[in-house]
Amino acid sequence: MENLEKISVRNVEQFYQHPTDKKAYIKVLENINLDIYEGQFVCLVGPSGCGKSTLLNIIGGLIKPTKGDVLVDSSKVNGPGSDRGMVFQGYALLPWRTVLKNVELGLEINKVPKKDRKRMAREFIDLVGLSKYEKYYPGQLSGGMRQRVAIARGLAYNPKVLLMDEPFSALDAQTREILQYELLNIWEKTKKTIVFVTHSVDEAIYLANEVVILGSNPGRVVKKLNVDLSYPRSHDNSEFQKLRKEIWSEISQQVNKSSNTEDRKRSDDYEIA
Repeated sequence: MENLEKISVRNVEQFYQHPTDKKAYIKVLENINLDIYEGQFVCLVGPSGCGKSTLLNIIGGLIKPTKGDVLVDSSKVNGPGSDRGMVFQGYALLPWRTVLKNVELGLEINKVPKKDRKRMAREFIDLVGLSKYEKYYPGQLSGGMRQRVAIARGLAYNPKVLLMDEPFSALDAQTREILQYELLNIWEKTKKTIVFVTHSVDEAIYLANEVVILGSNPGRVVKKLNVDLSYPRSHDNSEFQKLRKEIWSEISQQVNKSSNTEDRKRSDDYEIA
């Protein structure tokens, strides 16, 4: 069966106005072209400041690109939409709403009837293993549990794509490993297309079937690697370690190139033609 393009990023560039010189602009992303296929789990990695989160927010419709387009199922992205669910590092839960009410939020926004909202929300609360906690408030939960709620909320209104911005980076190592494993189980059950931003090369290899490496100054796609390892994956596997070395080598090269460019130019400013 031929793979179907779920997300198409076409010639995307992003500029931000310089904070002190109103006539100058900083080029954050340059000529991003990327195809993500239905059911893929894609991780974006790269040096700090390479624009990973900016690209994710453009796909999510939270930022409008200066140039280029993003298509989801061949439809142009013009803003946030129910076809894309987002999970952030900081959970973004409403503290005055219970677990159940937080997971229902997207369903409310999409005007799903109340009786259906509860049923659908409970289905995904159960999927993330929090059925006993639906009446709890975020402040009564651990960080890992709050992130489970955020994942359930992102899935509850059945988006075509799940966009995740470093969702596990603030968690302790043990909780992070547990949630990585559980996320893979959720992915296997729901068949969602997932785009996941991470600073952790090990996390990217453990989760993704494709790793996209971005370079910086400005951000651009420098390499795409298929991760053809069976699940669940072991960090001790020789192929895992080989991929880890290859990705780290590329990121290190990008960091060095960026540093050399900074030494020569001492500026990231670009004029928009």
